[in-house]
This record gives sequence, structure tokens and C-alpha cells, in this order.
Amino acid sequence: IDLLSWSHQGMHPRSIKIEGDITLGGLFPVHAKGPAGVPCGEIKKEKGIHRLEAMLYALDQINSDPDLLPNITLGARILDTCSRDTYALEQSLTFVQALIQKDTSDIRCSNGEPPIIRKPERVVGVIGASGSSVSIMVANVLRLFEIPQISYASTSPELSDNNRYDFFSRVVPPDSYQAQAMVDIVKAMGWNYVSTLASEGNYGESGVDAFIQISREAGGLCVAQSLKIPRDPKPGEFDKIIKRLMETSNARGVIIFASEDDIKRVLEAAKRANLTGQFLFVGSDSWGAKITPILDQEDMAEGAVTILPKRASIEGFDQYFTSRSLENNRRNIWFAEFWEDDFRCKLTRPGIKIDSEKKKCTGNERVSRDSTYEQEGKVQFVIDAVYAMAHALHNMHQDLCPGSTGVCDKMDPVEGRLLLSYIRSVNFNGSAGTGVLFNENGDAPGRYDIFQYQVTNITNPGYKVIGQWTNNLRLNLEEMQWSGGNKQVPDSVCSFPCNPGERKKMVKGVPCCWHCELCDGYHYQLDEFNCELCPFNMRPTPNRTGCRPTPIIKLEWHSPWAIIPVFLAILGILATSSVVLTFVRFNDTPIVRASGRELSYVLLTGIFLIYLITFLMIAEPGAVVCAFRRLLLGLGMSITYSAMLTKTNRIYRIFEQGKKSVTPPRFISPTSQLAITFTLISVQVVGVFVWFGVVPPHTIIDYEELRPPNPELARGILKCDMSDLSLICCLSYSIVLMVTCTVYAVKSRGVPETFNEAKPIGFTMYTTCIIWLAFVPIFFGTAQSTEKMYIQTTTLTVSMSLSAYVSLGMLYIPKVYVIIFHPEQNVQKRKRSFKAVAQAATMSTRLSQKSNDKQNGETKIDQLQICLFYISASGHVYINCTAM
Repeated sequence: IDLLSWSHQGMHPRSIKIEGDITLGGLFPVHAKGPAGVPCGEIKKEKGIHRLEAMLYALDQINSDPDLLPNITLGARILDTCSRDTYALEQSLTFVQALIQKDTSDIRCSNGEPPIIRKPERVVGVIGASGSSVSIMVANVLRLFEIPQISYASTSPELSDNNRYDFFSRVVPPDSYQAQAMVDIVKAMGWNYVSTLASEGNYGESGVDAFIQISREAGGLCVAQSLKIPRDPKPGEFDKIIKRLMETSNARGVIIFASEDDIKRVLEAAKRANLTGQFLFVGSDSWGAKITPILDQEDMAEGAVTILPKRASIEGFDQYFTSRSLENNRRNIWFAEFWEDDFRCKLTRPGIKIDSEKKKCTGNERVSRDSTYEQEGKVQFVIDAVYAMAHALHNMHQDLCPGSTGVCDKMDPVEGRLLLSYIRSVNFNGSAGTGVLFNENGDAPGRYDIFQYQVTNITNPGYKVIGQWTNNLRLNLEEMQWSGGNKQVPDSVCSFPCNPGERKKMVKGVPCCWHCELCDGYHYQLDEFNCELCPFNMRPTPNRTGCRPTPIIKLEWHSPWAIIPVFLAILGILATSSVVLTFVRFNDTPIVRASGRELSYVLLTGIFLIYLITFLMIAEPGAVVCAFRRLLLGLGMSITYSAMLTKTNRIYRIFEQGKKSVTPPRFISPTSQLAITFTLISVQVVGVFVWFGVVPPHTIIDYEELRPPNPELARGILKCDMSDLSLICCLSYSIVLMVTCTVYAVKSRGVPETFNEAKPIGFTMYTTCIIWLAFVPIFFGTAQSTEKMYIQTTTLTVSMSLSAYVSLGMLYIPKVYVIIFHPEQNVQKRKRSFKAVAQAATMSTRLSQKSNDKQNGETKIDQLQICLFYISASGHVYINCTAM
């Protein structure tokens, strides 16, 4: 044999292509996962090559069978998944290439002719994959293109979901059946307290989840701990797992769904901890009857009960595989790599030197004769999966192509959803003589052999069949043997006394087994077995034997949260009263008249009410207090800003009219101003009284606002029935007035600086807006705080008092100062017509602009006049100019 010529030619150098009338896909873990950055690692002889050759063997058998698919040849496209789900997904796109429409209209050859593009073969069904995570990834793609899939090894319960994986079927039973069998085994041995251990990933986690779920439904079985082995365990990880299992040492039974490597490392960690005979393992099919996981750890594995899907060794495959050689198996592109690994030799290749430590392959080696050979356990299922696909195609051909000797038009192409229905309907005797069939979810029936690993069995040491499970358990307890040759089944039971404050949660049907649960939160211990929630207005006693009333609180006058607002309010009321008394005392003086007496008194009344609301917000809630809160909360502000809005609007209209005409604007008389102001105020009053009619004012005790996880801190809050939203709605009209007033203040900024109150009102509104902008985040940002009631009440009252202080200080304190300390300025100014005022204002503005256009006195001004403008209470405009 010419070893140098051993190669594989074709369009897909990393796949096996076998020509046929109908093409099946195949997915096998020919290689292990590669290290970081490399998809594929070392060759997998049993799980990879054995299973792959099983598919080739099955295809040969079917194609040579005159009764199954006569005159139709099955072909294949077989891919390597490299035991990695993402890599398998990339590879499986090969199966759907023929179903993806490609636009080649823009492609032309160099001679202008359209290209001849080789259409990829159409795969009608896929055999595989092996690992559940790989099958899940691939199934998500294949279902989009309606390609049926039959797995020979994926056992995850997740794949039983016919809504998500409707084109997936399998000839192996799902782990949910395996979990049921394991629950039955544990209960048959009299155990009621076990731990679970799973490798991180779909297989391990799904298996344990199914075991826990079934044990809960069955009752009588407690799971002490459910531990997980990380995908990439850190050094010492398995020692930590053993240590955690020892925290519940009574749970000697350990249910383990893990990979071979993880099982071996768990046994090694238990041996390091000198815990021989402590743990009684019940292993899933990944342990089965394999020697690899327990090699050199036989004493730790003694007594382990394992489960394995019922299977048989296929004699025909043994004859086929042991006859394979480099000469007669060129269709398997990975066979040379298997050959090197199996016989520990090296094939010669051009430019590559042979490792001196390895001998040169001769090509005359033979499997089983020159190497150890044992048929891989899933070979039977691979053959059954291929035959299931073939039987489905055969039945489909008989129905669609009666009398036809080949693939007829109705099966070209094969319709995936129709083929799926035929797959789900097959029922035939498989390669091991057992029936092959699927339920509505595509699952095969559960048939398991139960083994126990026995070391001290002198006649036949090793794995021994002790029972079977086919929908129900048949276990021979007399044949079981434990550490030291003991025939008595060891105990794995639970009985932990609960701590004070905990209740016993009984496991159904097992009075001696319970979980201890703390009567936490607002629960109290009703009796030994029950916790009960305290009524909403109560909290548990410190020893949680009963409930006590929840304390009711309100904002007290002596609270630090109330002292500052009350101080500001009292100071504001005194200041407001002083201003009012001063205005009343000097009611007929020019400054008081020029400031608009009527509107000033209205505005001062609003400011007074703003200060007054502080006392209502702190006072003990009652029906009357709540009514006045609703009424005065927005009324004081609406009065204040209605009066200010009327003033700024009046000033703006006067000077805008003066620019256009000598005729004064309408509605600038005191009577008109008061009418406008009270109209604006009436909107707030009407809104509040409508609120009174819809929801009469009343008090509530809020037990939810201060109900933290620690019941000792729980409090009921006595308050009015005003939510944060209703409070903001109550103030919203005042905020609209405030914003509108600010807009007019901005528009009036061109009025001469000493004219009446335009500039003070402007500064008042700017400052007020800043105060309320700061109020919003503080008020709503503390909604989750345990001090919410105090912070929000204080924030609201202080913000209102500060806005009142700004209005009072900007608008009236300067006037009071002039009235009391500079009475000589409180004199009558000479009267001018509206036309003169407008002309003087225009001239003053132009002069100001002209002087700003020149620098360093380049323009000489002989004389500069400063003019003071006033609007009297009767609506007349006054001007007083002084030469500088």
C-alpha cells in the first residue's frame, strides 16, 4: 500500500461525501475540543470514529438491502463537530446551502457568459449530533429549513420540547426517563436524603433538574444540596465540592450527572480527603459501565450504582470495523489519524519527519489484533438512527411513488415536514432486536440496565447488572454489595432539628424528613409546622410567637424635620405682617400708590398663606386639617403668582403699546387688574372644590410606606389622603402661573431699569424657578427612603417658604426700607402724558444703545438725563428726570 497517497479529494476536505440518490447529513464528534483559539483537538476513537463508521456501516447495509429503499441509494455528507456547539453550528450550515436562494444575476465569466455554479447537494435529514448542547444549537438552525434530525446520543430533557425543537427526534431516551429511574432506585434502597452533583452545561444541569422535579412530585425524597461543577474548574474546586458535601454528611447518597473527567476528579478529591466509603454514588449514563472514570479509584467507587440505556453489541459492526484498513477505507478522511492514534505509529507524509519515539506505520496493522478494541456503547443507536431515517423514507416512497423504481417527482425534493411525520410513525425492530419508535415529542422509550460496581465480589469483580428499568424498576437488592462485602444497604436519611423561630416543612409522606424554614419578614410561628403572615397593620413579636400592633407615627412639632420649616414660616409671617402694616400706615404715600396697592395687598395675602401652609403640613392630620391642606397648598401660590403675572403682563403691554401708539393699552386700571387676578385665582379654587366633591378629605394610616425587611423598623404613618401625584397636581396650576410670569419677566427685560417693578419681578421669578427645579429631584428622589415622609414634607414647606421669601424680599422690602428710612424719596413725581412717557423711554433706550457702541468716551455727551418712571395706582404714568 502506498501510504504517501492516502488522502481525500473533494470539494469539502473536512467532510465525508458519499454519492447517492438521497443524501443524509451526519454530525459526529470526531475530534475533541481544541485548546483556546483552536476549534479541534485530538481524535476521539470511540465516540468519534466508532460512531461515524457505524453510520457508514448502516448505509452499506441499507443500500445492499433489496427490501428497504429498493433501487434508491442513500448517500451522505458527514461533518466533524469537534465536540463544540459553535463549531458544529458553522459546519451544519453545509446542510442548508441548497435551500438558500442565491442571486447570481450580477456574476459573469470573463467571456461574458453566465457562470456555471455547482449546486450543493440537498440534505433531507441529519443523523446527530452527539452532545446535547451541540444538538440544541444545530436543531435551532435545521428547524428553520424544515430538515428532520435524529440524534443517537443527546439525552437532555430540554430537547423534548416539541414547540422549540419540533424537527428533532432521538433513538435514545431523554434524561427525564433516566432521572425517573434514578428516583425509583433511591427510593427502593430506602434513602430519603441525598445530594446532587452536576457538570455545568446542558446535560448535567438538565439531568439534575429533572431528578429534583420528579423527586418533588413523587414525594418522600429530600435533596440536601445541589452542587455544580464549573466548565473550567479552578485548582482545588473539587476539594471544595467534597467539603461542601460533607456539610450535610447524613446525605451519603450522591446523585451525579457529570462527564467522565469530572467523575474521576470527584473520586480523586474524595480519596484525598480520606473519605473512603462515605459517599454512595448513583451515576447517570455518562458513568454507566465505563472503566475510565474509576481507573485507579476503585475503592472510592465501590458500591456505586450506575445506569445505562439498554444496549447490545452489534456483531456485524465488529466484523465490519475490524476489517477496516487504510486500503479499503479511503472514504473516511479521518481514518488515517485514527490509525496513527490506535496503533501508536506515524504515517509518512512529504516534508514531515517521523517522531523518533514513534514507529512507522506499515499499513498491515489490524484493529483488535494489534490494538485493544471494544465496541463503543452508542454504536447501536447510530445504526438505529440511520435505519429510522431509511424506514421513514421507504414508507414515504411507497405512499408518494407507488410502483416507481426510483425517486419520483413527488419526492424531488423531499418535503421536510412530511418526512418528519413519517419518522414519528416508524416502528421496527432495531439492530439489537428491540423496538425503535418515537412518541409525540420525538423521544424513544426508556429502557435501562442498572449496574453496581463491586470490588469485593471475588467471583466477578467489576460492574454487575443488578436490575432493569423499563417504565418501572426491577431491582435485585440481594445481589447488591457494599464496602467491605456488606450486604446491608447503608442509610442516607435526614432528621435535622429546627432552630428557634423556624418551622418544619414536612416532605410529603415522610414525617421524619423536613426542611427548616425561618419565619422571616412579617411572618410569625403559628405552630411547629406553620408560619403565618401578620395582619397588614401588625408586625411579629421579637420571638415571633405572635403579632403586635405596628406603631403609628406622624410628624411632630418638636422633630428636627419640623423645627426649621416652622422657624422659617414664623419669620416669614412676621416679615409679611410688618410689610402689610407699613403699607396700611403709609397707604396714601406715592410709593405705596405707585406699587399698585390693591394688587400688592392681594400678593401679600398669597405670601402669608404660603407661610401658613407650613403649619397645616406639620399639624396632626384630621378631616379639617386635610381639607385646609388641599385648599391652601396651591391657593397661596396661585394668589401670589396670579398677582405677579398680572403685574408683569401690565408692564409688558404698556411698553409694547408705547412703541406703536400714544394710546394706553386696555385693562391697566386697578379694577381691571384685580378682576384678572381673581379670575386666575378662581381656577385653582374651583379645581379644589371639584376635588372635594369627588373625594372628600379624610385621613389614612399608611402601613406600606414604612415597611422595611426588618419588622422592628415598621411604622404606620398617619397622613391625609394626598398622594405624591395629587400633591403635584395641586401645585401644577401654580407652576404654570410661575412659568408664564417668568416668560413675561423675560419679555419685559428691555424696560428701563428703574421703571416700577419689572426688574425685581424678573429676579424674583428666576430665583423661584431655580428653587422649584431643585425641589423636584429632592422630592421624588427620596420616594424609596425610610425617611420619605419627613424629607418630603420638609422639602415642600421649605421650598414654599423660600419662594415666599424671594417674592417678599425682592418686591417689598426695598419699598419698606425707603418708606421708613428715606421718607424724602417718598414724594409725588410730576405728571406726564402716556405719549411723553413713550417718547422718553424710547429716547433713553436709544441713548443707552448709542453710548454702548463707542469705546473710551470717543462720543461726547453734553448732558445725560436719568429718568424714573412710575405707574400710579390710578393707572397714570409719571416721569422724573435728573440731569447728570
